Amino acid sequence: ILKTHRRSLFIMDALKGFLSGGAGGMSLVFVGHPLDTMKVRLQTAPKGTYAGMIDCFKQTIKADGFRGLYKGMTAPLIGITPIFAVYFMGFDLGKSIAAKAEGVEREKISTAGIMFAGGFSALPGTILMVPGERIKVLLQTDGQGGTAKRFNGTMDCAKKIVAEEGLVAGMYKGWEMTLLRDIPGSIAYYGAYELMKRAMEPADGSGKLSVATTLTAGGLAGCANWIVAVPPDVIKSRFQTAAEGTGVRQILAELLKEEGITGLYKGLGPAMIRAFPANAACFLGMEVSRKWLDKVL
Repeated sequence: ILKTHRRSLFIMDALKGFLSGGAGGMSLVFVGHPLDTMKVRLQTAPKGTYAGMIDCFKQTIKADGFRGLYKGMTAPLIGITPIFAVYFMGFDLGKSIAAKAEGVEREKISTAGIMFAGGFSALPGTILMVPGERIKVLLQTDGQGGTAKRFNGTMDCAKKIVAEEGLVAGMYKGWEMTLLRDIPGSIAYYGAYELMKRAMEPADGSGKLSVATTLTAGGLAGCANWIVAVPPDVIKSRFQTAAEGTGVRQILAELLKEEGITGLYKGLGPAMIRAFPANAACFLGMEVSRKWLDKVL
């Protein structure tokens, strides 16, 4: 009976993590997509296209209006609920695995256990994320620098990718770099959030976090993620928009030759500016929905 009860709790925690993660992901996309567009454009544009983030913003508005800031948002918004749901569910499962290995309650797992759970979350999440990432990046860079536009929206982009490159090869182009970005990034992301939450818990031992604490911990966690994740993200974005036959080694070699090591950090500015408000919104959405689910389920 005890074993059945524990299994039921395990499944319920996974379900709550799935649903609250989806709510957090939707919050993140609405707040952060314009700056994500700036990040991708800066990462993929030929040298000299933009003088910086502000110039990129101005050129995007001039060419496409404010709607241009939200190009490619449909793909991540449609996919973000299951993607973030799976990430947060993976994190909850990772914490359960770590707690069992350490012989403690989930809330008392070690720093190493938190880091393991963060890295574990990237494994199932990446499977769902890559197709939406490929479409998003192609739409965000479509027409960049005055080039002719190839796509007429999300579905048109998806159809052309599949027709030209095949379903798996086209939609999953760059999955290796996505995983290389997301495992260390998720370790930093969830690890920073959980550790900062613990550090900022009220002295009365209630464990109740204020909205300000959640926003602060979530925002700083997003910054920690991108400090680690930007270099592989730059290579991923370039690879996903590169011509057929262009390999990762070639992209990296050309980038270092033309721009040096700083080229790996292109887009860090908008990524960091976006990271705090977007991830603050994400974790607030997740925490609020999780508390509601704890009450009703």
